[in-house]
Parts: sequence; C-alpha cells; structure tokens
Amino acid sequence: MSPTHDPREAPAVVKLGGSCLDDLDGAWWDDLARLGRQRPLVLVHGWSKPLRKLSARYREPSAILRDRYGNQSRWTTPEVIDDIKTVSARLGIEVLERLERRGLRVERLLGSDGLLAAGEAERWWWQDKRLVELENLVGPVTGADPTLLKDLEPGDARLVTPLARNTSGREVNTDADRAAAALAGAVGAPDLVLVTDVAHLLIDGEPVRKIGAEAAAAFRDKGATGGMRKKLRAAGEALERGVGRVVIGSAPVTDLLAARTGTVITRT
Repeated sequence: MSPTHDPREAPAVVKLGGSCLDDLDGAWWDDLARLGRQRPLVLVHGWSKPLRKLSARYREPSAILRDRYGNQSRWTTPEVIDDIKTVSARLGIEVLERLERRGLRVERLLGSDGLLAAGEAERWWWQDKRLVELENLVGPVTGADPTLLKDLEPGDARLVTPLARNTSGREVNTDADRAAAALAGAVGAPDLVLVTDVAHLLIDGEPVRKIGAEAAAAFRDKGATGGMRKKLRAAGEALERGVGRVVIGSAPVTDLLAARTGTVITRT
C-alpha cells in the first residue's frame, strides 16, 4: 500500500530497543512527549532483554538459532510467542504510563492484528553443529498495512509489538527494527529513528555521523555484526520504502532528528 500522508503531518516512527528501555531517564521521555504533541508517534518496541529476564532458558545459547546463511534468530515456539506477549504487555504498561503522565493519548497494538505481514521462515537451522529441519515461528517482514494508524493526530501515540502474520495466517516473531522500517514506509514517515544502547555506528572504531545507503549496506555485509547488522538491514529497507533518512543512536529523539548526535543514513 502506498503512503498517502503529507510528510509534514506523518507520524514520527521510533523503534525503542528492548535492551535500552531501562536506561532512558525522565528527561528522555519528556523530550519524546514534546515531539508527540507536535506529531503523532508510532513506537515499535523490542523485547530481548525483558525476555531474558523472564526465564533463564532465554539466556542459554540454545535459545538462538542460525540459519544456513548465518542469520541469527530466536528459536520461537507457540510457548515463546506467549512469553513475548507477557513481557510485551508488562513493557507496554510502563511505556503507556510514562507517556500518559506527560499528556499523550496512547494505545498498544499487536502487529499480528492486521498491521504486519511476514514471509515464511527458513526450515533448516544449525543446532549442535548440525543443520537440521526445525519449525521456527519467525518470518521476515514483507509488508505493513497502515489502516490502524490512520487519522492519528498530534498527541496520539501507538505502541506496536512486532509480531506478524505469515502467509499461512500463523502468528510469528519478527525483527523489531525491520518492522519499524515497514511501518515507517507505510505511514509515509520522512524519518525512522532506531533508539539503541550505542551512540553511533562505528566503523574501524570511529563514530560515523553520516553515511549513504550504499556504503552502509557494504559495511553491513562485510563488517557489521549482531544487532547493528540488523539495524543496517532495516535502514536499507526503510529507505527503499520511501523513508527519507534513518537515524541510529542513544540520545533523545529530537537530538537524533536534528542530527546533533547519532548516525544519519541517507539514500545517497
């Protein structure tokens, strides 16, 4: 679906990393609420850290799989989907309380309730140094339907849990960064902000303030690892979907949008 929003009125789309939410202080939330009074907010949250806190089994190496191409994924069963919903609900209560106290009108949405579509998962995964066939309830985001995000006004905020439905209609776990990229494209957002626990993209140990999509993709494929590799993939997908730029960093959102800090990724 093509975006129809005027970029000046489109929601600000912000991905909140699950690993950094505990470290965001009151001033950070004050800043986000000020932005939310100027433009509607679409917030997408991660859950890795809360899930690891929920149960020791999520901290074990066996909880993470790699496919035959080397891509990392959480091993997701129906029970894991239930636990994701549990930690997401708890996290959602905290975020909603913080923003409602600051005067915003906030609702929580599940991506699997019509917002996010996902492709089918890989069938073959490395386990105990063997490539085995496993059912893993994950899938790459293939599209977003902005219907539930229409008619948002300044003062409105929506918190999205990045579950999705695959082509078989099953509820699946999907990457929060890439979900945010799809939603940013669907609502016509001029920017996507990926809030994480690192201040900048680092290349050869040096902070990068600005980088083009082509150079970012080259670094993603040759030098980036772990979470940053996923963020750079999400950034590329956001730009392909019409988003003007992507900003990665750990500062208040308005500082990131003003390019006072963080790394800005542009189309050229």
